[in-house]
Amino acid sequence: MTVIADEAAAQDWLRQTLAVDGGGMARLTALVGLLLDENQRQNLVARGTLPHVWVRHIVDSAQLLHVSRETLPPGDWLDLGTGAGFPGLVIAALEPHRPVTLVDSRRLRTEWLQRAADALNLRNVRVVLSRVEDLPSDQHAVISARAFAPLDKLVTLSARFSTPDTLWLLPKGAGAAQELQMLPESWNHLFHVEHSLTDAHAGIITGRLLGQKAPPAHVFRQRGPK
Repeated sequence: MTVIADEAAAQDWLRQTLAVDGGGMARLTALVGLLLDENQRQNLVARGTLPHVWVRHIVDSAQLLHVSRETLPPGDWLDLGTGAGFPGLVIAALEPHRPVTLVDSRRLRTEWLQRAADALNLRNVRVVLSRVEDLPSDQHAVISARAFAPLDKLVTLSARFSTPDTLWLLPKGAGAAQELQMLPESWNHLFHVEHSLTDAHAGIITGRLLGQKAPPAHVFRQRGPK
């Protein structure tokens, strides 16, 4: 597996492999500029990642469209714990006709997300200030969450937003396979791990959640009189 290692390679990958057109690249370039500017006022992303912003944040988000290219359903996309806009704002910039809901519980983050969406003229974006626990139940075609919560907790919190046809796209670090193994057996799922294109040690958990298994039936014998 080839890992995308530098900024030029990242932009080439977007154009050549993901086939991002001029309008898409312009929106991503504008997003990078907005991020660099805002990061001087609030710590949206670690400063050490800024020299590699195209690899660490843009392609790291955009690769979700690549790993799911054969299974990505049409419909609305829910991004939980969006933070600085990754992957949600990148997805919205690359798929401007797909409704994308960005959820974060921090007011400064959601204010930034709305300003960025407005500056990029992304009319497909809806920004929601909320904890996941407080979101009204609503089902979505795609669910993403980047380093938001361990898989078992995330599934427990977010299963109500999913149907058996919903595609989950969850960028994880080096512990992706271990998190998947630790998912309780009470969940029926078709999850697997894809290799990240931006980090040789990271993985992306992707697939579909089919629901919870019914608890085992217990048969109780009623004792008769002695």
